[in-house]
Amino acid sequence: TMAAAESSLSIVEYFRGEDGYRCGYCKNETGNLSHGMWAHSMTVQDYQDLIDRGWRRSGKYVYKPIMNKTCCPQYTIRCQALHFQTSKSHKKVLKKMLKFISKGDVSKVMGGEEPMDSHIEDVVACSYEYRNESHVSQAELKLLSVDHRERAETEDKDKEQMKEEVNVKKVESSSLQIHVAKGTPVPGEPSHSTKIVHALPKPGKGADLNKPPCRKAKDIRKERKLQKLLQNQMCTCEGSPLQAGDQVLLLQNSKSKPNQPKTVEDFIFASLPDDAAHKLEVRLVRSSPPSSQFEATFQESYQVYKRYQMVIHKDPPDKPTVNQAENLPNGPDCGYGSFHQQYWLDGKIIAVGVIDILPYCVSSVYLYYDPDYSFLSLGVYSALREIAFTRQLHEKAPDLCFYYMGFYIHSCPKMRYKGQYRPSDLLCPETYVWIPIEQCLPLLEHSKYCRFNQDVKAVDDGRIKELGRVRVLHKGTIMPYSVYKKRRKGPSDEASVHQYASLVGQTCSERMLLFRS
Repeated sequence: TMAAAESSLSIVEYFRGEDGYRCGYCKNETGNLSHGMWAHSMTVQDYQDLIDRGWRRSGKYVYKPIMNKTCCPQYTIRCQALHFQTSKSHKKVLKKMLKFISKGDVSKVMGGEEPMDSHIEDVVACSYEYRNESHVSQAELKLLSVDHRERAETEDKDKEQMKEEVNVKKVESSSLQIHVAKGTPVPGEPSHSTKIVHALPKPGKGADLNKPPCRKAKDIRKERKLQKLLQNQMCTCEGSPLQAGDQVLLLQNSKSKPNQPKTVEDFIFASLPDDAAHKLEVRLVRSSPPSSQFEATFQESYQVYKRYQMVIHKDPPDKPTVNQAENLPNGPDCGYGSFHQQYWLDGKIIAVGVIDILPYCVSSVYLYYDPDYSFLSLGVYSALREIAFTRQLHEKAPDLCFYYMGFYIHSCPKMRYKGQYRPSDLLCPETYVWIPIEQCLPLLEHSKYCRFNQDVKAVDDGRIKELGRVRVLHKGTIMPYSVYKKRRKGPSDEASVHQYASLVGQTCSERMLLFRS
């Protein structure tokens, strides 16, 4: 046995799946069923492994829907950020933002706002937040002498803690350098061997062949771009004219890959005119432990959150809370843990994306924004920025290559938009392997609960094999469950511990500490 404070450990209290709660999707009063646990502390590796088994956090409450029983099954969804392909509607949002920043005019009349604007499911999840307050007394927790930031206290204390929330690393949007995985095949690229046959148009239709051929807008744009580049280069070359070869090089360097579809980065980091109407900057701020930048901007950020909750969700605000920070080898410069990405427009915060940076992914927790800027589709825009951010982190941390978007809820049409970030995978709720969403959708059309893994023999590799090895924290001492079981007084808790271990999996059950009074 050892004292819990000696190293960074996850300490959790498990709650068995109890009565159903109101579902935020289908409004069923008791249909929402989930298992939950209160995390007094949580390491990033444990949380990564938990979300890869269908868990998700809302503040310090971590929950897992009971998939085959809950009214609206929630499947963990991840986007393969390195191979991400922007859809037409994504490009529309990116162009709209570019137009707004450069010219300041955006038609506020947008047909059908993208639902990603209100990460609905995450706000719904917040209703879990204080549903199961911890049963541990302060005296018992003090025994653990665990890091003071991790104390689970009352709701008011948590509001206080939010104020203490974040050590920030400022990332200037202009300094982000993101490279897409080379050689990614692009669907729909024309094959270069295709022969082009010009058929003569029927009388009265088609181009007049006596006139010079119409030029493609794309070619005209390319030529203009080249002329602009040449003009800009002239001054640096001190009058020496550029050779034809240099012109081609210039054009190739101006775009990551000629003739390839535009990447998210091409839009986000497009060069803006000198007289741009607005300035947008995205800053990454650590929300735990609190950095000076986080504290300095807390009030402004919280005012945006309050307005968002009242206007968009007609809800009184409750508090965002966070995990601890960790720096592991080969990690990104900013480290792992919980962060806020603040969107500053002309010096004021208009949106905040709450994210967790984990060993293999950036996990989107939720977004809130100033309702006055709904016309910018900030939900979609922030998701695309977070995908680009994941790709940027991957440069420094090669294992980090996925963007987790929370839950995909097929039975709620409003929540299907997450499936449009391709390529993406859904987590099989029985074997915990990732299956491409294209293979899952036909199954979901058939039945709201599905085992996606079609290999009938496949089992959950992380399943619980040895209950005795589950780690327990009892009276300030860490011990295996086999030892605790002998010391325990009162009725057996084996069924509950077995359920906990099978849900978190053998690996986490041997690493995390299950609190036992």
